Amino acid sequence: MGRSVAVQVLLDTHAFLWWMADSGRLSGVAREVIANELNDVVVSAASVWEITTKFRIGKLPGCEAVAVDVAGHIAGQGFVELAIGVADVERAGRLPGLHRDPFDRLLAAQALAREFPVVSVDPVFDGFGVIRVW
Repeated sequence: MGRSVAVQVLLDTHAFLWWMADSGRLSGVAREVIANELNDVVVSAASVWEITTKFRIGKLPGCEAVAVDVAGHIAGQGFVELAIGVADVERAGRLPGLHRDPFDRLLAAQALAREFPVVSVDPVFDGFGVIRVW
């Protein structure tokens, strides 16, 4: 294998949660990209919002340890926080397509604006023109 080159990648919410759980559902490529200490692994505030919201309404059973301190888990992994700006929200609202999930739309908008690939199993990002790592 050739020399490693550092990249910045944005984790989709499930990729972050699967990483934290050391889940076998995370692909080998995704695991390698996240584990590479040369890479900047980025977690959006949109994922924090999604995790805490879905945990609160009972859609993420078993994720309490992460949900009660998402920021602490992000920092503990050495990941980078990505804030949500007005431009991100505008871009998300203007993205074409019928996909209505606000979390996915916001992650796609942030990835496009920063030219970050997204680590995700979800092909919805392909429809937004986002480079997806899986």
